[in-house]
Amino acid sequence: MDTTQLLKGVLDLAVLAVVEDDDGYGYDVLRRLRAGGLTEVGDASVYGTLRRLYAAGALTSYVVPSDEGPHRKYYGITPVGRTQLEQQTKDWATFSDTVTALLDHRTLDHHPQGAAS
Repeated sequence: MDTTQLLKGVLDLAVLAVVEDDDGYGYDVLRRLRAGGLTEVGDASVYGTLRRLYAAGALTSYVVPSDEGPHRKYYGITPVGRTQLEQQTKDWATFSDTVTALLDHRTLDHHPQGAAS
């Protein structure tokens, strides 16, 4: 299944979730998302999402100097971002439960009670 379209719909939620407890710079956020199972997420999508969430007030940012390369821009969640994360988490749970129920119903319709699976 191509999850690209699914990712678009939940990338804000996923990014907010990975910076909720620990600020991160762009590549770090990307690495955490991939380590969490979103292996198909693209670099440009994550960087664009970080910029958009920052512009919307859901994230704060600050620069940390680095002796080993360019300075890194870190992102952290704001109170607005925490509220957004909480609401989108509820929305995701409702949506996920709804789709799962539809799929379960479909499975039951195709495998009537008492029929071998």
